Order: sequence, then C-alpha cells, then structure tokens
Amino acid sequence: MELKPYQQQVINDLSLFLEEVQETKDVKEAFYNFWSRHPKTPLFPFVGTAIEPYKNNVPRVPHICVKVPTAGGKTFIACNAIKTIFDSFLLEKPKAVIWLVPSITILDQTIKNLKDPSHPYRQKINSHFGNKVEVFDKAALLQGSGFNATSIKEQLNILVFSFDSLRAKNKEDRKVFQENGNLQSFETVLGKDTDITLGAVIKYLNPLVIVDESHNAESDLSIDMLKEINPCFILDLTATPRNNSNIISFIDALELKKENMVKLPVIVYNHQDKTEVINSSLQLQRRLELQSIEEEKKGGKYIRPIVLFQAQPKNGKDFLNEEEEKSNVQKLKEKLIELKIPENQIKIKTANINEIKNEDLMSKECEVRFIITINALKEGWDCPFAYILSSLADKSSAVDVEQILGRVLRQPYVMKHNFPLLNLSYVLTASSKFLETLDNIVKGLNKAGFSDKDYKLANPVMLEESKKQDPLQQLNVFETIKNIDNIEISEDITADIDTTRISIPSDSILPNTTVANIEQTAIQQNDVFEKTVSDMETNNEIVLPNEIQKLVKTYSIKDIFIDQAAQINLPQFFLKVPSNDLFGKKEEELPLEKENLLEGFKLSQEERKIDFASISSELYKIDLDETKKEHTPTFVRLDGLVKESVMAYILDPSRKDTRVKNFTKRIMDIIGNMYPIPDKEIEKYLKLILEDFSDEQFSDFANNEYTYTDKIKSKIKSLSEAFAEQKFKDFLDIDKVFIKPSFELPKNITPGLTSKDITKSLYEKEGSMNGYEERVINEIGNMTNIAFWTRNIERKGFRINGFVNHYPDFIIQTKSGKTIVLETKGDHLDAEQKIRLGGLWASKSGNDYRYFMVYERRNVDGAYKLEEFLNLIKDI
Repeated sequence: MELKPYQQQVINDLSLFLEEVQETKDVKEAFYNFWSRHPKTPLFPFVGTAIEPYKNNVPRVPHICVKVPTAGGKTFIACNAIKTIFDSFLLEKPKAVIWLVPSITILDQTIKNLKDPSHPYRQKINSHFGNKVEVFDKAALLQGSGFNATSIKEQLNILVFSFDSLRAKNKEDRKVFQENGNLQSFETVLGKDTDITLGAVIKYLNPLVIVDESHNAESDLSIDMLKEINPCFILDLTATPRNNSNIISFIDALELKKENMVKLPVIVYNHQDKTEVINSSLQLQRRLELQSIEEEKKGGKYIRPIVLFQAQPKNGKDFLNEEEEKSNVQKLKEKLIELKIPENQIKIKTANINEIKNEDLMSKECEVRFIITINALKEGWDCPFAYILSSLADKSSAVDVEQILGRVLRQPYVMKHNFPLLNLSYVLTASSKFLETLDNIVKGLNKAGFSDKDYKLANPVMLEESKKQDPLQQLNVFETIKNIDNIEISEDITADIDTTRISIPSDSILPNTTVANIEQTAIQQNDVFEKTVSDMETNNEIVLPNEIQKLVKTYSIKDIFIDQAAQINLPQFFLKVPSNDLFGKKEEELPLEKENLLEGFKLSQEERKIDFASISSELYKIDLDETKKEHTPTFVRLDGLVKESVMAYILDPSRKDTRVKNFTKRIMDIIGNMYPIPDKEIEKYLKLILEDFSDEQFSDFANNEYTYTDKIKSKIKSLSEAFAEQKFKDFLDIDKVFIKPSFELPKNITPGLTSKDITKSLYEKEGSMNGYEERVINEIGNMTNIAFWTRNIERKGFRINGFVNHYPDFIIQTKSGKTIVLETKGDHLDAEQKIRLGGLWASKSGNDYRYFMVYERRNVDGAYKLEEFLNLIKDI
C-alpha cells in the first residue's frame, strides 16, 4: 500500500517543516518560513490571514497539525510520518512513539492494526525500521512484557494509550504513575534515586507523540498531560483542527474525491413525511444494488449498498436502558419485515444493541442491507457499502445527522465506479425545519472535515419553500421544541408510517419521481466534478483548500489581456518512454523530471576529491545559550554534541577494521534518502572516501559529523547534477527529450504578498518582488513594444524542467507576439546551470520565444548586464 498523491504531499510538507527547524533551530521561525515559502500557498502567517503565527503550546517542542478529512487515511499518513520525523533527530536517541487515541473503541482498533504483520500500517512501519518494531498496550507496558532498558535501544517502540490513560483521572489509570517492580531494568537509565514508574520511563524516552482526533485533546488538562510526558515532537491528526492548532498541511475534499476516497457530493432530498423517506430509501437502495450488480458483471468489484435508518430518540434524548431502546427500534425493524424485507437483511446498531458486531459487512456472504441506529455510529464503525442515510425524525424536528454523516462517505475499494450513482452518497429526510436540517448536514460535513460545497439538493424547491415559511410559525415550532421535556412523544416511532403507501422495490418497475430526481441530480453532480478535475489539470490550476480559499485573495487576468493571454502556451520538456499496451509496444510522452536523467548514474565510479581542509569546525556549532531559547527544540542536530559513548565506540582502536563501516552507517543515517540514487551506491562511495581518512580526520569527523556530511552530500549532488545535464543534452540530440507547448497562464493567481502596481501587469495584482526586480520590470513595463508582463510565482508557476527545475522571475509578451522569459539575478549570486538550461529551452522552443538571465553589473558568460539587456529588449 503506497501513499496517495495528497498523502505524499502531507509527508513532503512535514519534511519541509523539519528542514526549516534544523536550519533555523527555532520552531516559531521555522513555521513562519515554512508558510512564507510554501509551494501551494505562499502566505505569510499573519493574524487575519489563512495561517496564523505559531502557537507555542508546549515550549521547545514542535507541535504541528495535519488536517485530513474523514476517509483521508490519517492513520496511514501517521505511519509514514514516523520515519520522516525520526530522520531529523539525533541518531543515538531511543525511538519511541506515544500514540494517543480518544476512545476505547479506536484504541482496540489501532492496537489490532498496528500489531498485525499483514496490515498495511504495520507493513509500512516494518519496511521503514527493518522489522525492528514492537507495539505495546498499557497492560503489556505495566507488566514489562518485552519492554525493558535494552529493548528500547534496539527497536522502534510504539506505545498506544487512550487520552484518559495518561490524564490519570481514576485509580486504574493512575497505575501509569505508580512505582512498578516490573520495570526495574530501567533503573540503569533513570538512576537509583528515581521512582521507577511507567510515567517516568515515558518521560525518559522523550517520545514522538501522535495525537489521533486531536480536537479531543486541546483542554488545559490535555496540554498539561502532553507536557508531563516530555515529548520531543507532537503530531496532531484531525479533520477539524481547533484554534490553537499549528497546521502545516491542509487536505481538501477535492483531493480525496480525485483519489476516489470519498462518495461526494452528498445528495440531499427532503420528503413530506417518514413514509416517503422509507419508500425512497427502499427504491434507491434497489436502484444502487442493480447498478452494482451490473458493475460486477463488467469486471467491477462487489458492492451491496446499505441504508442507515436513523431513528429518533425518545423525547429527543437517549433511551434510559436497553429494553426501552430495543422496544423502540424493534418496532421499526418489524415494519421493514412487514414490507417483505428478509429479517437477515436488517440489523440494529445502537448504544446498547450491536447486531453487526460479528458481521463482515463487505463479505459476499453477508446479507445486511439495512442498519437501524440512533446516534451510536459516531465512532469506531466504518463500512464503505453504506450509501444512504435516512432520517426518521419527527417532521417538526430539525434532522440532526452531525454525528453519523461520516459513516456514508467512504468510497468502496477506493476506486471510481463506472455507474455514477455509485460514486456519491445520499441523505433522505422529512423535516418542516429544512433550513436547520441543512445546517446540521453542513455541521456533519464539517465534523468530517468537509464543507457546505460538498452537498447538493436534489429538490431545490424544498429549500425555497422552507425560506418562505411564516416566521411566527417557525417561532411556535421553536418554542415547542424548546419545551420538549414537557411533551411526551409516542414511544412508537413507526406510528405515522403508512406501509400501504410504500412500494416494494421491483427490478422491472421504473423509479418513482422522487428517486428519478435524486438519480438525475447525482448524475449531473458527477459530471460537474469530472469537468472540474479536467479543467484543473488542463489549466495547471492549483486548487486551494476550502479553509484557505475563504481567506486568500485571488487576482484575475485584466479584461484587456484575456484574449491575448489565452493564446500563450509555453513549451516544456517531455520524455519519450516505452509503453506496453494490448496491441504491442508504443512510446508514451511524459513531462520530464530531473530524476529521469539519473538512470545509469554510478556514484561509486565518480571522482572523490573533497576539500575537507576548508571546513570550519565552528560552522554548525551554536552557543549553548542559543539552544535554550523558548522556541528551540531539543532534538536539533548540532556538531560537537555527539555522546561520548557513541564517539568512543566509533573511534575505539580495537575496532579500527570496522571504523569505516561504523562511520558509513552513521553518515548514511544523516544523509537520508537521496532518491533516485540507490543507497548501495552511496554506501560504496562513502566507504571509498573514508578509506583514505587519517586517525586525526576520523576524530575531527566525529566531532563535526553534520558539517562533514553536508560537504559529502553537496559533492554527491554536484556529481549527480553534472551527470543529469550531460544526459539531458544527449537525450536532446537523439530526440528522446523534446519540447512541446504545455503551460497555459492560469486565469487566477493567489500570490500571497503582492507588489506595488506597475504598468502593463497581466493580473490585477502581481506577486511580491525585491527592489532590483521592481526596477527591472518597471523599465520593461514602460516600453512601447511591451503588451504585458507577469511575475512568475516560484514553485507553482511556469517551470523550465530539465536537469534542474528553473522558475524564471517574469513572463513578458511583446506586441510583436514574442514571449520573453526573464530571470533577474543579484551580482553576488551564481546561476550557471540556469543560464545553460534557459539557453537550451529557448533554442528548442522556436523563434517566438526568448530567454534572458540579467545581472545588474556583473559579467557572466551567457547572461546580460542590465543596461545592455534593456537596450536589446526594446526592439523585440
């Protein structure tokens, strides 16, 4: 099981943030830099914008949040994040994870999945940590079962707790903080004068903390609990972040829908009464099942669509006991049986009754098509076959689906189905208070991490009628509901259901008008979504997450330039690769990525000359007082802080024959992944370098390992780039790499910070610039031969893709029809690679395109000084 693109983006965001932490040694500054440079949303974290300043919830501990909607795979993201986070830590640190969950149901489910070697979660963690992984629940930890002072150093230890276990509210949970003889082995690390408790061991481990459903853990008590366990890093996972969250990654509904994770939008239909709701539910369920049967015949997966009937609690409250609850919902089950629905197709799942406990709802052997519930599905129960949520609340009530709407959102098998009705979900209601019902539907979507954009009405007339309702009538209804405690609602929730008006579904009978309307809306909305995705991919548009859209200013192309801008289609490089299909081999054309150019790169055969003599041992050292700043995390990597025990092991004269091996492993751990260069090639290269080291160099290396490693990493990077550049030229010569138009100017941009207005700008506002850039483009904008110009936004605009990724500063259009791509450079900066790539791009793009690199005064081969460039461009 591999990460979906949006899940990989979360890991990329996490990695970028950690790089900023290591660079700045300050969490607050790292968070600021992360968002000000983010490729998807270049926004400065100021109050009132999408991203607020960092909230220092737990001092000196990075505490960040990932917003992932329901069905987005939060747990799998967390499993992948563990390695990314630990790769940024000091290498000798024990690797321990405290995994916090909000309930016993989720606790049992998490432990089961993480312990199961065949489950994708455990398989991913095993692959990252060489199968040296153990998962513990509280009971095993208290018994010291496989958990001791030796094991914590040899493996990744994942300790799964509920929030309450560490908040220590009751006697059972306080055992975590009581002296425990089963953990006596930890005396060697805690000291003889310390009480040996599980809490003390956790504090010593300085663990990574993963908080699942973190919106449940933001009280003062929860924050105190997090401080008490002495975390090194806190990763929050939630669909609904609270105000004090430091969000580094937003996942939007569109991303989940693109990857077929969810059945969106939700199609909503409001009926006249409960009888109609049941009738439509039975008809729609059968229509969906018939489509699913056809889907399977044509090679699709098995689906058995399920209806969730949400019964109303007595008097609007939970039932007092199991007998009262069962009596009520049993009446509904009997009504369905009266309609000739087989009893084995109907199950009850409420707070006290769980008839689906032993059912594998996705099995072909299972017959369940209808589940009756009240409000007990709010956690710990998922079935992608659940398609229809049908509320049987009183007509005078505002239907409350907030707690259980998420149960119908997961897409079966995470794939798009050929029949469009199988790609959406449905809510059927009967409420005279439809405005409030819709509000509750939106709350349910919000609770699942979605928005009001993610539902559609199958009957918009109902909404208009609800808006026209007499205000006095609404007030009277409100007063009635407000005094609900004084009203005795009939215990028989089926009293007003008229079975004579309900049609038994038949495969040969066409759907009634209501179901036909629902089907029509579903098909239309599915088409709208497909078009949205198609347009987004065609126009190179980055869709901002919904939360950010509301706060980010978007700027459009000025009306005067719309037609001319639409004609521009900038060339980019593509690669021809072989593709096998049913009719034989043919070539496929894919956008070139620099990784494509490193095939055949043998690092171990490259030259190894590195000037280590130039290293200043002070380069990475930071005064110890600096590391005590309020926002400085404890895990930052600093030279000169390697533990004596580690250095003694590496430099031990008796281990001289294995010294190269020990150093190689340590450098490999620090370097991390250098995809696509294989680890084996890097390992060979490092050994060849280290074999020439003297004892003095080994000693200096041990004290300044991060500086030395950076020097080696830079060398590897320069060698790989030289190889990629030569391969790029070779591919151009044999037409394996070629150029074709592929980038259209987006209709709208969201640049974050903007520049001052300069004449002939393409958009209403352009992205921010430095003083030199403003001076250059102001000169250009005032030239008579220029039609318009735009600031190309770094990492999200036009990219010259080759042996490096180059985002030029400006795109300029002349009145003669020439497109000029311009990069401005300060005189103190080197850019030889970009100059060479830009020149190759222009030579291959044709006579209508030009590329210029412009310095202010510096002479550089292939580039221009500003004065000579301005004299040249005015005649193009």
